[in-house]
Amino acid sequence: MKDCLVPTVRGLDGVAAFLQVAAHRNFRAAAADLGVSPSAVSQAIRALEARVGVALVARSTRSVGLTEAGRRFLELAGPAMHDLHEAFEAARCLGERPSGLLRLTVPRSVVAPVIRPILPGFCAACPDVQIEIVADSGFADVIRDGFDAGIRVGELVHPDMIGVRLTSPFRYCVAGAPGYFEKHGRPERPADLSAHRAIQYRQQSSGRIYRWEFTENGHEFEVDMTGPLIVNDEALMLSLALDGLGLAYLAEPLVRDHVAQGRMETALQAYCPQSPGLFLYYPSRAQSLPKLKAFVDYMIGQRFRFEA
Repeated sequence: MKDCLVPTVRGLDGVAAFLQVAAHRNFRAAAADLGVSPSAVSQAIRALEARVGVALVARSTRSVGLTEAGRRFLELAGPAMHDLHEAFEAARCLGERPSGLLRLTVPRSVVAPVIRPILPGFCAACPDVQIEIVADSGFADVIRDGFDAGIRVGELVHPDMIGVRLTSPFRYCVAGAPGYFEKHGRPERPADLSAHRAIQYRQQSSGRIYRWEFTENGHEFEVDMTGPLIVNDEALMLSLALDGLGLAYLAEPLVRDHVAQGRMETALQAYCPQSPGLFLYYPSRAQSLPKLKAFVDYMIGQRFRFEA
């Protein structure tokens, strides 16, 4: 199969010349359209015929025609070359202005506070860009998984990616409903969590249950939690914590409004670590695509912040 494909691909070199000759039935007119000399067209046709292994063009001193093989070649090559030109044009347009499909991988918990508010404005500013948002809390390899960009906390962004800050740094927190603390008490130190119920989080990338992270006197450590529920969605974890079913380990900005309105309370703030914040990340070569550049510029212009 490989040996059959090689001459076919190389044969594209003379196809444009053949199609022009077939259209004009004249080497000189074909050369004028292609911007080359008639002899160059003639050489290209002869080279193509040599690769195909049969004469495609019938020549005389008075006229130019196609052989049966040439007519069969034209029937198949003409539409194929048209499609190829369309492909070039489509790719060229994507490089000239913001257009096409922009695929984003975003944690579920980030969609509502960060992505949803910017969509009306961005869609109005770039009407030819279609956005696909894949809500996934696991880390995504944007190249392998076919995304243009992703949004994740800074500690998860690989160093070979371009990272654009979207938020200020923020802390994580242990949060629960007031009713939970009334019933089970409030942990004063991470060691106290052994007596508490947790809404556990299963990491999508590894499949492991997340171990809650803390820091004390410059020492970082993790705590294994137990509880009645395991989820893989931060938004669901927040909802269950609001219902009083257990404590949740979440980014502080996700619970700030609930705390301010008395629906949640936090604990162990002095032991909770800080995240560098949210970043938009993408491969360096993707930066040249107008659709992504427009999205990055728009996000930066919005100056989203999770205030610490």
